[in-house]
Amino acid sequence: MTVPYRPMAARRPDEPHRASTPLELLFDLSFVVAVASAAAMLHHSLTENHIGHGLLGYATVFFAIWWAWLNFTWFASSYDTDDVVYRVTTLVQITGVLVLAAGVPRAFEDGDFTVVTIGYVVMRLAMVSQWLRARHGDPERRPTATRYALGITVVQLGWIGRLFLPDGLLLTAFVVLAVCEMLVPVIAERAAGTTFHVGHVVERYGLFTLIVLGESILAASNAIRAGLDAGTDVPALVSLAFAGLVIVFALWWLYFDCPEQDLTASLRKSLTWGYGHYLVFASAAAVGAGLEVSVDYDTHVAHLPSLAAAMTTTAPVAVYLLVVWFLQVFETSDGLARWTFPITAALVLAASFGPAPIHVTAVLLAALVAVNVVSNRRRHDGA
Repeated sequence: MTVPYRPMAARRPDEPHRASTPLELLFDLSFVVAVASAAAMLHHSLTENHIGHGLLGYATVFFAIWWAWLNFTWFASSYDTDDVVYRVTTLVQITGVLVLAAGVPRAFEDGDFTVVTIGYVVMRLAMVSQWLRARHGDPERRPTATRYALGITVVQLGWIGRLFLPDGLLLTAFVVLAVCEMLVPVIAERAAGTTFHVGHVVERYGLFTLIVLGESILAASNAIRAGLDAGTDVPALVSLAFAGLVIVFALWWLYFDCPEQDLTASLRKSLTWGYGHYLVFASAAAVGAGLEVSVDYDTHVAHLPSLAAAMTTTAPVAVYLLVVWFLQVFETSDGLARWTFPITAALVLAASFGPAPIHVTAVLLAALVAVNVVSNRRRHDGA
């Protein structure tokens, strides 16, 4: 039974059987809408050969999505009280996510970030109220909570002020404010580290990885259906669909087959792992947009050259491989196995220049999965 209110004391970092709560899963579900909207607009921009505009819009919008999700996830791991006040505050954050998602098309098409900013600020100010609760309920980490609450509030004022800047300063202001956002945890955690649960955080990141990979499957499926409805070359589309599924399945396998990470080793380790997932999530979602572009190219809908069409898929796949390798493979592997991820990433990019880049990418990723399985088995047998 949910109580109206309980003090927000820090949870134990070694709490047994810690798993995602139904509220956290609902929170993740709301982000499906935002991620899908951002990926759809990226697909539209790439198809129209507005590559620079599309990538910039996608990177900025996805930062807002990712950063709001990340902050809630780490906070909940340390301070989830599951009382009425906590639940209502989280539901306010979910409302902010949906407002942000509603503003994504306008941000892409007109460069108007007003609605996106409103949704984002709603989420972030709700998080400020959570940190103020933590400040009251956890005296040992009161300086940390104070720094979080103050830092987040100041940066939100900056995001609101950005809406009134001339167009020429918007990108610069975004970079400055994004850096400030990421510096808040660096500064706050130095006062006294929060008691996040490693297993819980890793599980939460894995669930969000599933969400973005699921978006890629859905996007590819919708593109194939549109091609079939148009009466285009059915065998070619089926072949492309199969290759796309192999790519997404391989990306899933490679992420979840990595060794567990010791995020308590240092603040730098936990921040690097947590922040680095921006590229994991963004590239995974972008793969779906790229597969849609490939279908558009094959059905003569896309307005971009063959190399660019190929790289809308191969480039995010390569980024995904490199970042997963850096975050989860490099330090735990040795010998040739340490370099299979970057070698495959280079070969995937090289496939962009060939006649069947999606199919070759699928073959390369399937081969990497096989090599990774053998390598892990040898490491396990030798342990």
